[in-house]
Formats: sequence, structure tokens, C-alpha cells
Amino acid sequence: MALCFLACYPSKGYFLAMSSSGRGGRFVTQLAGQASYRAFVPAALPPVPPLDWNHERQDLLEIANRGVGRLDGASLVVPNQDLFLYSHIRKEAVLSSQIEGTQSSLSDLLLFENADVPGVPVDDVREVSNYVAAMVHGLARLRGDFPLNLRLIREIHEILVSGSRGADKTPGEFRRSQNWVGGTSPGNAAYVPPNVPDLMPALDNFEKFLHDHESRTPLLIKAALAHAQFETIHPFLDGNGRVGRLLITFLLCAEGALREPLLYLSLYLKQNRTAYYESLQKVRIDGDWEQWIEFFLRGVISVSESGVVTMRKLLALVEEDRRRIESALGTRKALTALRVHDVFKYRVASSIPQVSNITGISPPAVSSAIEALVKLGIVREVTAKQRNRQFVYEGYLRVLEGQGGGQ
Repeated sequence: MALCFLACYPSKGYFLAMSSSGRGGRFVTQLAGQASYRAFVPAALPPVPPLDWNHERQDLLEIANRGVGRLDGASLVVPNQDLFLYSHIRKEAVLSSQIEGTQSSLSDLLLFENADVPGVPVDDVREVSNYVAAMVHGLARLRGDFPLNLRLIREIHEILVSGSRGADKTPGEFRRSQNWVGGTSPGNAAYVPPNVPDLMPALDNFEKFLHDHESRTPLLIKAALAHAQFETIHPFLDGNGRVGRLLITFLLCAEGALREPLLYLSLYLKQNRTAYYESLQKVRIDGDWEQWIEFFLRGVISVSESGVVTMRKLLALVEEDRRRIESALGTRKALTALRVHDVFKYRVASSIPQVSNITGISPPAVSSAIEALVKLGIVREVTAKQRNRQFVYEGYLRVLEGQGGGQ
């Protein structure tokens, strides 16, 4: 039986009942009577006692490392990496935001960025667009040799929630009040993160772990531990899930496992949401870090494999569409259509004026080329407007959204 003691802090207005620490952390009872609730304070990383890393788990780690290596290597064969990353990053932004309840699709985001807001709540699309901006900012800072620390995490959070539905939740600042997950109050919540006095000590330990102050941790295991710990601390009033998922990618890029931000677990977590939350709770209640890391590594393997498949499918699609254009159109028309097609590879949603500005081809010639691509089923109009019509690269969008057998 765990030993407990009771102490009173009148100036802070709560009673504290503390149980002895477990491997994952400890529950702390706040307040008293009907208003009482239990907040969780995580133990510092890395886990103590150390991870029980048997042969099966080591094999899983090696498979996951190979998967990340193949994904990183596959990115080198993409003819224009920037073109692929533009859409891939936006796909992740949509998926990560959908976990938080937004309804925006990838095509919605692309049209929004073209200053043509689709028929969905603007807040949804802006929230996804903020995710892209936060990711780009974080990666730029890391590539400028800025460390992945609490200051950068606050910067990312500020960009993520500013101007959206979380704008009233102190963007860029760690919380100064209690939050909770599920339920209508801490008393009936599914999970209550650390109380405010315990928040900064937990974050300080978290930052030390990111910098390997105690000991060096294998990168994928470090990413798994860091993500779970961040979700457990829940340091912001809003946006914790999105920041926690970005943290995985930032770690892999900052420590050289990926040249580009190609690995995202949002789709895996969305498809396995129940198992994800249960796995995090097992860490908190039972201190079972091993089962969480196994879940995480299986996600890395799944996402790495599907990421490679997505890249291959996109390359095959682009080449097949180029052949169709060359075969169906005369030489002169094909040359113009191919240049227009090149624009749609990295601006999956575009208008005639935009394509004209990028290529230098006259608007009438662009319009004619796009009409040819529409007849071939390569692009599709999505706005039904007489002027400034918007078109999307249909097959490319379908592969990115997972309808073409890709990720």
C-alpha cells in the first residue's frame, strides 16, 4: 500500500494529499471535499528503473530506425523536394488539426492559402494554416542552430494559436491555471495534468531530458518519451496536442535522423486514437513506458512505410500524366500544358492568374491549357466562378489524402 500524508497550504487555498512516487509519476489530491481532484505530476525522464529492453523490443527499434532511414533516403530521389514538402506538410497540418476537431480538408487549406476561403468555418482553416506556419518557423529556428528548448516551444505555440479559436488562451505562455482533459471540471475529468506549482519543475526536467543532460537516449525512444511527457505535462491552456505532435518531427530533424520534415504520426494516432490514449494512461497509472514505446515505434514503422509509398505514387502519377499530355495534345499545346502541369505539382490548387504569373504565359493560353487538363481529368475546377476560378490537381490531391493508396 502506498504511504500518504496530508498537508495544508492556506495561502494557496488547497489541501495536498501526496502518495509515494511511482515510475510514471504521482497523483496529487488538490482541494478538499466535493471540490477535490487528483492532478498528476510526472516523474523526471529518463524512467527509473531503466527501460526493460528485451530482444523483441530491440528488433522493433531497429525496424523503426530502418524505416526512418528509407523515408529519408526516398526523399532524395524526389525530383523537386520542395514541391513534395509543400503539400506533405500541409497534409500533416490537416490531420493533426482534425484530431483536435477541425473539419477542414487539404483542399480547403490550399484554397484558403490562395485567398479563396472555402465553404467551411474560417476558424477551422486558419487553425490549420497556423499549424503550417508554426512548423515552418520551428524548422527555420532549428536550422539556424537554435536549440529545441522551452523558449522555442513557446514561440511555436504562439504562432499555432494566435488569431484562431485558441487566441484567448494566452498564446506563447505556459498556463497559470489548472486545465484538464475530458469532463466538465477537474473533478470529473479523464485526466488532470500537474497543478501550477508543479508545472515549471516538470518542464525544467523535460528540457534537461531534451538536451540529454543525464544520459544519451536513442533518438526514436527519446522522441517517444518526450511526446508522452509533454502530453502528460500539458503546459498550455490550448494546443498541447498539436505542439506535442510537432515536437516529434522537430526532434528527428534537429538530431539529423531526417533531412526534411517527412515523418508525422498524426494519421496513425488518429486511426488508433483509443489505443493512443490508453497507452498514455498506462504510463501514468502503471509506469509502463515499454508498452507506450512499442506503440510509438509501430507508428513510426507504419508511417515511414506509407510515406515511401506516397512519394512513389506521386512520382508515378506525375510521369503518367505527363505522358498523357504529350500523347493527347499537339506539340505546341503540349509544351504549354506541361508548363502549366508543372505549376500544379507544387501549387495543387491554383487559378489562371496565378499560373500565368508563375509561368509568364498569357492568361488566355493558360486558360486553354487548363481546359485541356480538365478534359484529360488531370485537374478539376472547384469554385464554379466566372472569374478567378480555382482548379486542383485531382490525382495528386487524392494520393495525398490517402484515396490513391498512399499515406
